Amino acid sequence: MRKNINRFEKMVSYIMDIMLGFLVLVVLVVMAEAIYDITLHVVPLPSMDHVEVLIEEIATLFILLEIVLMLVRYVKEGHHIPVRYLILISITAILRELLLEHGGGLETVFLSISILVLVFVLFVLEKLKAFHGRDSVDDF
Repeated sequence: MRKNINRFEKMVSYIMDIMLGFLVLVVLVVMAEAIYDITLHVVPLPSMDHVEVLIEEIATLFILLEIVLMLVRYVKEGHHIPVRYLILISITAILRELLLEHGGGLETVFLSISILVLVFVLFVLEKLKAFHGRDSVDDF
């Protein structure tokens, strides 16, 4: 019975690796498309109106790059994602929203507070990691 369960776990793990590999390829294609858009439409910067588009595309590229790195790390580490990566991706996404949406003052304050909370969580995780020693460096 245990042998069948182990075989099933290995099969599910293998299928997940294939699906994640496909997801990485899709994200890389989207990144290539974003780079193409930047070079084609934005790099000459015909006017200052295009600066916002450039910032949006670059911020999107950073988020996609972090997702690819997280997925690669997930597969390398035996299907384990450190919480730190998820927090960093969240901070980048909130910063993108803050830079591009130009919301009202209250929305800006809330987004800034959310970034501050996430940075505080990263700080606490680093302190916990230091407290528990360097054995579990990538557990958080």
